[in-house]
Amino acid sequence: MNALITGAGGFLGTWLARALAARGDRVSCLLRPTTDTRELEKALEGHPWTRVVGDVTDPASLASAVKGVDVVFHLAGIRRAALRDEFMRVNAQGTRLICEAMAALQEPRPRLVMCGSLASHGPSTPERPHVEEDAFHPHEWYGESKAEGERIAFSFQDRLPVTVIRPPRILGPGDRENLTFFKLGKKGIRLELAGGPRPLSLVDVEDVVDLLLVLAQKPEALGEAFFCAGPERLTLEQMQDLGAKALGFQTRTWRLSPAVLTALATAADGVTRLTGRKLPLNRKLARQLLAPAWTCSGAKAERLLGFRPRRGLAESITRSGEWYRAQGWL
Repeated sequence: MNALITGAGGFLGTWLARALAARGDRVSCLLRPTTDTRELEKALEGHPWTRVVGDVTDPASLASAVKGVDVVFHLAGIRRAALRDEFMRVNAQGTRLICEAMAALQEPRPRLVMCGSLASHGPSTPERPHVEEDAFHPHEWYGESKAEGERIAFSFQDRLPVTVIRPPRILGPGDRENLTFFKLGKKGIRLELAGGPRPLSLVDVEDVVDLLLVLAQKPEALGEAFFCAGPERLTLEQMQDLGAKALGFQTRTWRLSPAVLTALATAADGVTRLTGRKLPLNRKLARQLLAPAWTCSGAKAERLLGFRPRRGLAESITRSGEWYRAQGWL
């Protein structure tokens, strides 16, 4: 397989590049000039790969990037921005530009495997996980931009072979999104949010990579979107308990009401605006944590593709924590 990865310098992109290179596939990575590639270079050490300088928001850089490849894994996007327009410019319009560059090629055109998100659907209920047929109902700008990006991708399916993966929260070595909870554990703090439990679907990064590779090859995946999740679900409190157990932390519980968490998050956002320093807590995270549930079903991927995540969440949390410690992040 001759593959191009957009967003190859990110957490998921680095793991995907490693897996492709280990299989002997040809790997090209679309990277901005300012992208920190140290983790990517370590992941690909000893394997040939091609750095393609470009940006999904720069159409001039995309025409040559997509030429001659079999699959484009479109992972590029932003998770944080001060303005809605910035989310839409990168996550939605960036998808349009990559699709336009692919559609301009002579046939046969590459397959597009796009990374969407559970955030497109918004929170679920504790009793019923989201399924792929549910309508998009994002609760914030990031989810809105990912939903729009997915709509754009499927609008090209008369010209391109398109398929989409929708991961929930991803765990694994190199992840920064969940690092805050491990850092709190090291300080002896276990957060407990009043009004729970609030179940979460989580998935190991290597399971996400495994499904991406399936989507790149199986004809049954074309024209379809798939959640990547197993039947296992955890609450925030259970996730913290597993992390503390894996790393030997002794913690005490800090019980927070929704009002207190929201007030702390508002204050943290104020500090960020005044100083430019990004703090671990913000109102976006607070809203996510206070949602009744963030769950999705992986039944469709199992039914149509025979795919089921293989890695348990306790194993994923342990691997993450041990990696953080080894890298000096804790």
